[in-house]
Amino acid sequence: MIKVLVTKQSNYPVKVPAIKKKLADFFTQKGIVSDAEVTVAIVGEKKMKEIGAKYLKDGKLHNVLSFVAEDVKGKFVYPPDDKIRLGEIIVCYPVAVKESIEEGVLIDERVYELIEHGALHLLGFHHEDQV
Repeated sequence: MIKVLVTKQSNYPVKVPAIKKKLADFFTQKGIVSDAEVTVAIVGEKKMKEIGAKYLKDGKLHNVLSFVAEDVKGKFVYPPDDKIRLGEIIVCYPVAVKESIEEGVLIDERVYELIEHGALHLLGFHHEDQV
């Protein structure tokens, strides 16, 4: 069973239960059926810029970033259970709002599209791959 953990800043009105269900269904459709866990963080522009600067060294404002647990450098201590930690997906809510207006879609739709995009990266798909 896929466990989806969602953290968000309180002023971002995302529908956490819908995100959890859609993402769990997405991973199940992709064949991830064992005990697995993924984290989704909904952040603001300042936090996203900090993350981009720290890990990508680019200082750009990204709409979504994803980090596979195995990519963590240094010593990483895995908990003593059998869960597969797929990684973390980070979405910049203000950028998602801007993009949803530009694209004429609901904010929730755009947020989920970005989450799904990050999930594909966690599964090893990249921009040059056809999905």
